[in-house]
Order: sequence, then structure tokens, then C-alpha cells
Amino acid sequence: MKLAIGCDHIGIELKPTIVEFLESLGHTVQDFGTMSATRVDYPDYAQAVSEAVVSGSCDLGILICGTGVGISIAANKVKGIRAVVCSEPYSAKLSREHNNTNILAFGSRVIGAELAKMITEEWLNAEFEGGRHQKRVELMSQMENQ
Repeated sequence: MKLAIGCDHIGIELKPTIVEFLESLGHTVQDFGTMSATRVDYPDYAQAVSEAVVSGSCDLGILICGTGVGISIAANKVKGIRAVVCSEPYSAKLSREHNNTNILAFGSRVIGAELAKMITEEWLNAEFEGGRHQKRVELMSQMENQ
């Protein structure tokens, strides 16, 4: 898969670890920044990653900030994005299986590198189940279009 990744200045230390991990799993990674610890605004990176996912230039996206909350809220403002913030693997897995999430967010101040890898791997390995969940995803899309 081709994955988009982005972070703010707080996520900058964790991002290279996740990029290396993704590449070790055989994925291609497009890094949308930030590239330094200089203070930035996370919505800019959430938007860049989200637009790459919505356009289809990347299959899925990963975002990192201090908690994962702000950057996921920003990503969810982009039509077609279903971003989830996760601090443990089970929710990440179910978010893909039941909600067909297309962006994973987490916080570098909340979880460490090894847990971030576990969450990422569970999320990437899960597949949308469709069925009864399809209607709910469609309802969310309808809400987005109102």
C-alpha cells in the first residue's frame, strides 16, 4: 500500500519510527511533514494527508500530534475522511472493520513507539467487513453531504 503520513512538531520524534516500521512491512510512505520541531499548526498536515487519501494518491493515512485528538478532528473536516484516534490496538482494528476508517491518528505524548507500531499493524491488517456496517458508513457519508 501507499500510505500518507503527517505530524505536527510534537509528533516529529515518533514519525520516523513509524515510517521505518511501515517500510519494513513493505509499504510505500509519502511524508507530508512537518520535518522539524519548529512549532506548526496541525490542521495543515491533517489536510495534506486527508487530501492525499481522498484523491486516491495514497491508500490510507497516519497522523501524529500530542494526543491524536486535534489532528484527527481536523482530518475529519475533509469530506470522505473517517479518521480515528487510537491509544490501543483493539479499537484500531475495529475502526477499520466496522467504520472503514481511512486515517489513523495517535498521540506521541500518550503512547510510546512500540505501542504505536502495534496499533498501526492491527489497523493496517484489518479489513472493512461491510454487511451491517456498510449502512452505517453510508449514513455517515450522508451526514457529511448535508
